[in-house]
Amino acid sequence: MTRIQEAFKNRKKLFIGFITAGDPNLKTSKELVLAMVKAGVGLIEFGVPFSDPVAEGPVIQRADLRSLAAGTTTDKIFDLVAEVRKETQVPLVFLTYANPIYAYGAEKFFTRCEEVGVDGVIVPDIPYEEREELRPYSDPHKIALVPLIAPTSRDRIDKIAKVGQGFIYIVSSLGVTGVRSEIETDVAKMVAEVRKVTDVPTAVGFGISTPEQAYAMAKAADGAIVGSAIEKIVEQYGDDSPKYVYEYCKKMVAVVEKAIE
Repeated sequence: MTRIQEAFKNRKKLFIGFITAGDPNLKTSKELVLAMVKAGVGLIEFGVPFSDPVAEGPVIQRADLRSLAAGTTTDKIFDLVAEVRKETQVPLVFLTYANPIYAYGAEKFFTRCEEVGVDGVIVPDIPYEEREELRPYSDPHKIALVPLIAPTSRDRIDKIAKVGQGFIYIVSSLGVTGVRSEIETDVAKMVAEVRKVTDVPTAVGFGISTPEQAYAMAKAADGAIVGSAIEKIVEQYGDDSPKYVYEYCKKMVAVVEKAIE
């Protein structure tokens, strides 16, 4: 059983937190991960900074630019994961784009993922029809390719869900990442469609920031994902952000776990 499978099996409902690796620096990134683990976060997404993150809103775009300006590289992120793995076995998933993978070398990238303990990879700009291009590299190294299902996926939901690995990322809103006051998508309906064809867990992201939103999404699915709201805290407090991220995540973990009842 993989770390991702074990986390969903043992916790039932996961609060999943996202941070951009290297923002504001690699040292603080490690502290942020450990603070999130201490708060009870069930899975952590590490954003690999990229100069053209097409799925990201302004908050995470700024985080990527801060990270790159601080000298973050893919090799340094792999070294960071190796350090984190000495202290926790929480599932770690990269969110990256096709360009950084191929620029690094796909075989080398997934080999390093396996070596340091990355559990999965989310690649928003590689659609379902092209994911087979990555599987010859990811599958041998047992790295889950986590698919995204958006409100526009419609008749493709079953096809995407059938090839899901690790968990299935349900995109709650059209557009890019970012805090939203309301989430109007019928997420429960999307999850029901997924569950017709697979028992791979589902987690909902894009736009979630409040405890009420996290509870509603975790009630409909197996997990709630928050990125921009956490990155706003990192942006505001910088090196001092781990204690504030801990407080925020602890509150969010508590409401997501209430969704089990």
